[in-house]
Amino acid sequence: MRRNDDRIQTTHAGSLPRTPELLAANAAREAGDVKGDFDTLLRDAVVDVVERQRRAGITLVGDGEYGKSMSSPMDYGAWWSYSFQRTGGLELDTDAAWVLADVQSSPGDVRLTGFGNRRDQARFREAYTDPTSGIFAGEGPGAFPKVTGPLTYTGQAAVAQDAANLRAAADAAGVQDAFVTSIAPGSATRIANEHYATHEEYAYAWADVLREEYLAIVDAGLVLQIDDPGLAESWDQITPEPSVEDYLAFSRVHVEALNHALRGIPEDRVRYHLCWGSWHGPHTTDLPMKDIVGLMLEIDAAAYSFEAANVRHEHEYRVWDDVALPDGKLLLPGVVSHATNVVEHPELVAERIERFAARVGRENVVASTDCGLGGRVHPQIAWAKLESLAQGAEIATKRLWG
Repeated sequence: MRRNDDRIQTTHAGSLPRTPELLAANAAREAGDVKGDFDTLLRDAVVDVVERQRRAGITLVGDGEYGKSMSSPMDYGAWWSYSFQRTGGLELDTDAAWVLADVQSSPGDVRLTGFGNRRDQARFREAYTDPTSGIFAGEGPGAFPKVTGPLTYTGQAAVAQDAANLRAAADAAGVQDAFVTSIAPGSATRIANEHYATHEEYAYAWADVLREEYLAIVDAGLVLQIDDPGLAESWDQITPEPSVEDYLAFSRVHVEALNHALRGIPEDRVRYHLCWGSWHGPHTTDLPMKDIVGLMLEIDAAAYSFEAANVRHEHEYRVWDDVALPDGKLLLPGVVSHATNVVEHPELVAERIERFAARVGRENVVASTDCGLGGRVHPQIAWAKLESLAQGAEIATKRLWG
């Protein structure tokens, strides 16, 4: 993973807007109406999105998560739901709908109550249930997967296609560094478990399954990004609010399971993405960064991506006044947000970069986005944000290197 020798490198958190053609093809596949050569369409779309990132000024590129099916412009669940399409041992539960795992036998007896039962949603129930509010949560999916048997990985062909498409696209664009995203075991456990005896056993089962995907990405010469909103976001799904100590004990099981899945993989091939959930809402019940940063740094990765432009968390750059970044590690703070249609000014982007550079060193800061832009903002706005990110990084580079 390239470091900052003489400039601020730029990247993003993974998901990018799909083309209308790719959205239509994904919708047709989900309906069982496959038309034309989908594999060729997907391969060409990845080539285009990598070249477009290069032109926008992004130096550490991804495949936009194009291999993870998204069938409508505002569908942003692909980062998570794709993993269930690549896993055996699951069944659809039409009764569960919004409800996720009821975590039993866990430290502190912490229990998740589900996406539809967030404390933020309870506090702002009127806004979340008003279709005109801009944060309407909807009714949730008609069915949700649950684990009913031993978990197995069935996504070998899919991840091989993802890796091959991105490797070819990066080579064609002359880009040195490229990454593919994959879900963390802890985030995967947030569906109902009817097979494993304890939550720890369940987490490690997901770790063994996902390790196959991790190895396939790294063995293809790509950087692996671990997507793990669950580490911070699950805090909001627990009612009543637990103590921070109990929550960290519950979450440490997930970190240990992830490190088990990453064993033997060089840290410089791994980056980790933490966020507080990508939905548009007040986020008043988010876990503070200061409470989770220590646990995040225990993860065996070379770089850590997190929300730093989100107005609920932008002030938390000061956490790094008191927390030392371990030697050899990088920070990938978000300097543009997925949560607003306003395109950040390059001067503001530069200031955000410089805040972190002043605290952890200019060589250790890579400018990124808060979360994936695909499905969160209009494509035209998403690409404008990436261009502003790159322009801000250029301004910061001139100030930091002279």
